[in-house]
Amino acid sequence: MKHFLRALSQFLVFVYCSLLWRGLKFLLRKVTGRCELQRICYNNKHGARRSLKIESSLKFSKNELLRSALSVDSDRVEKTIDDIMALKKINPDTNPQLGVSLGASLLQIVGYRALLLQVEKLRREAYDCENQEHEDMLLKLWKELRPDAPLSGRISKQWCEIGFQGSDPKTDFRGMGLLGLHNLLYFAEHDKTTALQMLSDSLQPKHNELNAAEWEQKSLDKAIGYSFAIVGINITELTYSLLLSGALKTHLYNVAPELPGLTHFQQTFCHLMQEFQRFWVEEDPSDIMEFNRVRAKFQRRVVRQLQHPDAALCPHFSASDLRLVNL
Repeated sequence: MKHFLRALSQFLVFVYCSLLWRGLKFLLRKVTGRCELQRICYNNKHGARRSLKIESSLKFSKNELLRSALSVDSDRVEKTIDDIMALKKINPDTNPQLGVSLGASLLQIVGYRALLLQVEKLRREAYDCENQEHEDMLLKLWKELRPDAPLSGRISKQWCEIGFQGSDPKTDFRGMGLLGLHNLLYFAEHDKTTALQMLSDSLQPKHNELNAAEWEQKSLDKAIGYSFAIVGINITELTYSLLLSGALKTHLYNVAPELPGLTHFQQTFCHLMQEFQRFWVEEDPSDIMEFNRVRAKFQRRVVRQLQHPDAALCPHFSASDLRLVNL
């Protein structure tokens, strides 16, 4: 009986709050002459502040058309906005900016979902040494990171020089699949100077405790730094988990003016690689055995950053600062 009364009490509180919220929304519409979507668009700048509120409004709407707007394909966004305007009895001729604002936010929302599906597909695709495309990508990664050192063979201990654990990198891609390889190659191709510097730093002895002669005698897999490729796969997992949990929405809604795509995800990965490098140096771990502790602490810091509605981890451009179109 006690459990029943507690459940009944919680249900009644929920019903009361729902009725109160609906009454408040009705009152606001009567006072302002605007529906909730209009108020959100007019009172919030483009980016996460606006798109997150629109997403929440649509998700918890009683109307099926509004709820289903979250799952439309990007090529149907314009038609969906027309349907929403008609449903809300909003004249597009007297409110032309509303359709543009709603459309931009809805593109971000459905684009995030499409990006998640694309990333998940890459993560689930296992590295296949019989697939020539996979092999070509891997060999290209070597050439980008070690341009002056020819690879002696596909199976070689040389792979340890760029931070793989053994003589065949394919075993290191098991957790993140092709997503890990795609991210590493993107970093090496599009931010080559930084990638090469990080690779060099990762192989250096801590605090220069060894002189040059002693360092030359050490094997590469016992470097006091960290394994570049393995860290890249770990940071890929971190970036993926942020995307999957929805934590990355603030960042992507703030840096992608409309559809967030794979390039935005990969740019975020590159930024997190650089930030982890700085964090690793700041933490000053005694050895590589502290990697999991440092990574977990780094992830907590990034999650805290992303909780701010104006978060932009790598603001190559800001959606709210665009001058080409008033969204």
